[in-house]
Parts: sequence; structure tokens; C-alpha cells
Amino acid sequence: MTESYALTDPSNNYVTGTMTIDNGDQVVEVHVHNGLSSSDTIFDYSHGYVATRLLSRKACFILKIEKDFIPELQEIGRLAFEKKTLKRIYSPKNVWVQYQAGNSWFGNFRNWFRYGKPIERLCSGLPLYQLVKSQGPLTVQGCAHAGIPFIFGITICEKHH
Repeated sequence: MTESYALTDPSNNYVTGTMTIDNGDQVVEVHVHNGLSSSDTIFDYSHGYVATRLLSRKACFILKIEKDFIPELQEIGRLAFEKKTLKRIYSPKNVWVQYQAGNSWFGNFRNWFRYGKPIERLCSGLPLYQLVKSQGPLTVQGCAHAGIPFIFGITICEKHH
């Protein structure tokens, strides 16, 4: 069963993106339309990875799904339904992640087998960066925002030494 949602800003009701949940394939696709801050994110629960393609960075960022901080497929569906019917969510979740600049690679057959076809379609031909969970930095300057607007945010920052 596939469900689609328009992601709206609670303050002005503008559509900021779309989300499709495919319960059969266990995949969530999110497309955020916000100029240079636009992003596409795939949550592939059958393979256990999240991938985000950031328009501003011309790269893909991949994170292993860990149940402690990435919502389960059913929870994302429930939150999306609540947001649609209640018109707002009071406290969206957010996860902070970091990547090491200059430490990218291009996907090959083994990578795509591990990450799955949806992530391969999203990221093929782009540099890939492995993300690791972190604490929020003191400043968000230079960080990018992705994920599911007003439901589950992913803040991607470069790791500084």
C-alpha cells in the first residue's frame, strides 16, 4: 500500500514538499522544494539506510538506520497522518549528523547492493559521504537541513577538527 502526503508549513500552509510511503517495499521518499535548500531523501527500511541528496552540495549523504534515533516506518506514517489531520505537530524530532569533507567515494555494485535500488537511483553518479550521528554543534552555520519538514529533521554538518 502506498500513501502520499503534501508537506505544508504550519505557519502559512504553503506546500514545502511531498512524501510517499510505500509500506510494501518499506521505502519512504521525501522531496523538499526550497530553492538551493531543496533535498530528496530516501528511507529504505528493508536495507537499513537513509540517503539524502542535497541540491546545494551536489552530493549524497548516507546514514545507517538506528532505531534509537530514526523513526520506524509505521511511526513516520502515523506522524504524517496526524500532521495532515491535526494540521500541525508540536515537537518534530531532529537528528544531528556529521560527515568528513574530502572523504567521499562513488558508488559501485557492492555499495548499491548494500544500499538498495531506491538509494542507487537517488545517488548514482554523485559523491557519497558516510554520515555519523553527533551532538548538535554550537552553531548551525554551514549546516544543511533535510529529512521530512515539520515531522523529522536531519541536520547535516561538516565535521571540524
